[in-house]
Amino acid sequence: MHRRAFIGSGVAAVTLATATPALAQAPGSGDAALNALFDRIFADDLDHQPELATSLGLDKGARAAEKSRLNERTAAARADQLARTRRWIAELNRFGPATLSTAAETNRQVVLYSLAARTVAPARFGLDTVIRPYRIFQQGGAYYEVPDFLNDSHVIASSADCEAYLARLDAFAGALDQDDEVQRAQAARGYVAPDFALDLTLGQMGKVRGTAPEQSNLVRSLATRAAAKGIAGDWSGRTTAIVQAKVYPALDRQIALVRELRGRTKPGAGVWRVPQGDTIYAAALEQATTTTMTPAEVHAMGLAQVAEIGARLDTILRGQGMTGGTVGARLGALNKDASQLYPDSAEGRAALIASLNDGIRRMYAQLPRDFSHVPGAPLENRAVPVEIQDGASNGYYKRAALDGSRPAIYFINLKDVGDWPKYSLPSLTFHEGVPGHHLQISLAQESRDIPRLRKIGFYSAYAEGWALYAEQLADEMGQYQTPLERAGYLQSFLFRAARLVADTGIHTLRWSREQATQYLVDTVGFAPARSQREVERYCTQPGQACSYKVGHGAWTAARARSEARLGGRFNLKRFHEVLTEGAMPLTVLQQRIEARIRAQMA
Repeated sequence: MHRRAFIGSGVAAVTLATATPALAQAPGSGDAALNALFDRIFADDLDHQPELATSLGLDKGARAAEKSRLNERTAAARADQLARTRRWIAELNRFGPATLSTAAETNRQVVLYSLAARTVAPARFGLDTVIRPYRIFQQGGAYYEVPDFLNDSHVIASSADCEAYLARLDAFAGALDQDDEVQRAQAARGYVAPDFALDLTLGQMGKVRGTAPEQSNLVRSLATRAAAKGIAGDWSGRTTAIVQAKVYPALDRQIALVRELRGRTKPGAGVWRVPQGDTIYAAALEQATTTTMTPAEVHAMGLAQVAEIGARLDTILRGQGMTGGTVGARLGALNKDASQLYPDSAEGRAALIASLNDGIRRMYAQLPRDFSHVPGAPLENRAVPVEIQDGASNGYYKRAALDGSRPAIYFINLKDVGDWPKYSLPSLTFHEGVPGHHLQISLAQESRDIPRLRKIGFYSAYAEGWALYAEQLADEMGQYQTPLERAGYLQSFLFRAARLVADTGIHTLRWSREQATQYLVDTVGFAPARSQREVERYCTQPGQACSYKVGHGAWTAARARSEARLGGRFNLKRFHEVLTEGAMPLTVLQQRIEARIRAQMA
């Protein structure tokens, strides 16, 4: 499961209810009851999200039956989750803060924030989320998510696992039909992805449907893994029969629906084109950044940072003899330099993946310098599956299972190796691997200081901000070995700053997809195809791209504040220990940093 799919995918413009006054009790007296409630909420999530149970490695023992099920994707299931979420919020608000320890009250605040975020889209807009307002698009829907989930998250280690895979494959057809029903209803209300997003969606569906059933990845995934484990059975024949009789007909029905929607979706790229679009974008921006910054403020922040980072890059490039043209043009030329490119072949792609793994191994050796604890969860680098690479992000991370049964995976889109010049790869390694997402998420999962419900929490501004801070930390550690590698790190920052401009441009200034793409090409120097894939994601997932640089600013400000207040007593390892407290909104992060400063000063 993608890291953005867990509880608390952001925060919302929601005022949390005031806790009911409690009888005078000692701080900490309510901790045990609160933790028991957290366990109940966590169990409830697992009960209603079997794919979550599998992704966390918890589909065993008493939950073994979950391994044969997929999530319900109906409007009724969404309404049921809204009702359950509201009940949990009410129960959490019965706890008086005075009865809780500091750590427990922090946990309560963070979980309340997460649950409140869940209510915004279904309660106010009749949607799943405000950041992903379309049910079927180039990066969303069962057609896109389930095959990836079955291949990467559904572990095959026994005959029972194979049977569970068959049950889920059988349920896949129903999941497609559920998406059809919801998307058809939302289309009647005006919520349909832009035409170019539906073109990408149809292209990806066509690649799946155009494969003979026996050659389908859905078939090969089970058959290959079962053979590797020596599990006897006609897994290929049985999966082929399900794909042919159930999955492909359901996919045909969905293709027909998307073609119909393609013919009548509204023009434009931004979410402004749908009912209440401006309000949805405001909510999405707040959820993504966990701030109350307005689109105009975010846009201005982006323009200022593009100018500042561009000036730093100009100095490095001039030092390398690259003086002609804009910074973006010079970076674009560097991206095409043959010395910076891996061969466009299977061997070249393998070498690129190997370089990422080598970079992660080198960084692991350096981590003890700045971190008190190095997590043990393994990390694998893989290419995005070919059948979804046209519409997939340029890269994404999937966390490891809580029980250690499955490693964390970083997927890189290798549709075009020219998108990944060598000088840009170190910063990518530090962002997605260590000390970036993998370290931050793994430390939370291994933490003994937070309940399991919080171990799977995700806030984009916190996580993506940390990952950019990790790139900066790598620079402080001397891990960019050449001036060009350092230029690659600054280009990464320039890219995230340009996202602030492009995302707000698309959704509030009504930029076209082509206008936003050209802005990225001119500003950052990325190839047009890569820039367009990025922009297409921003168009269909409003606000999310703004979380990176806003979050980075919060992390760097927190460290600067700690250094200024503590002076000679500042310890970087100790500062980084806040990661063990788990992901949280930026407002809560600021509170926790202040509390940690006061504790150290005392």
